[in-house]
Amino acid sequence: MNNRLTIFRVVLFCLLCAVVLAITSGLFKNVPSEWNQHLMLVVAIIITYALTLLFTKWEKIPLKNVGVVAGKSTLKKVLIGFAIGLIMTALQPVFVLLLGHYKMVQSYPFSPRPIFFYLTLYILVAIREELAFRGYPLFSLNYKLGLWASQLIIFVIFSLEHVVGGMTWVQAFAGAGTGALLFGFAALRTNGIALPIGLHAAWNFGQWCWGFKNERGILQGVADKGFEEVVNRNAWISYLLIMIIFIAIFYFYTPRKNRATI
Repeated sequence: MNNRLTIFRVVLFCLLCAVVLAITSGLFKNVPSEWNQHLMLVVAIIITYALTLLFTKWEKIPLKNVGVVAGKSTLKKVLIGFAIGLIMTALQPVFVLLLGHYKMVQSYPFSPRPIFFYLTLYILVAIREELAFRGYPLFSLNYKLGLWASQLIIFVIFSLEHVVGGMTWVQAFAGAGTGALLFGFAALRTNGIALPIGLHAAWNFGQWCWGFKNERGILQGVADKGFEEVVNRNAWISYLLIMIIFIAIFYFYTPRKNRATI
């Protein structure tokens, strides 16, 4: 009964976080500023953290046990995660280039402004998503159900949110879902959401830099004419290979502490 109640609370928490994101997105959509997404995410983060306070109190779990209390090593973990994420995201274009029929060109003259814009945007996205999925939800499930059951439940919820957000089922489950497993292992093995925040932010930011996002990045990949499908397949193979390698690294990583703190 306790396990089912925990699952209910987690599903409710994630549903409320999704509702918060939808409402704040609608409220800030027409704000006359290119920074409206940043403002929306700041508000969503504040409300998501407030929900974390409420749900941890409801379940009678100390806040420090769900990995969202800052400590002395918080910034260090974020930076380590960011460095690992940059390494990961640099590997994908390398693999795709090695497989052929693909080249990279500069999108536009170098400017620090779009770099700062997207770097801060993806940091905020990472904070919001790690709070919504790898904070209270993952840690509370892990305490009650164990590693694999908690990962599976969050994998499904995280993927479904991305389906609702406009991704195809394959993109959501094979793409975002695989990332959810990586960030989940990173959170549980390092006892908090600090390292996965850095990892998550760097991955998204690096993907933008290399032109793997919908928005135009610093560089842009160009497939040889007639080989677009081949290059797309190679990009997916590279992505999954990188994710599997780093999931394995975090899975076999032995943490120093068992208590969850940022």
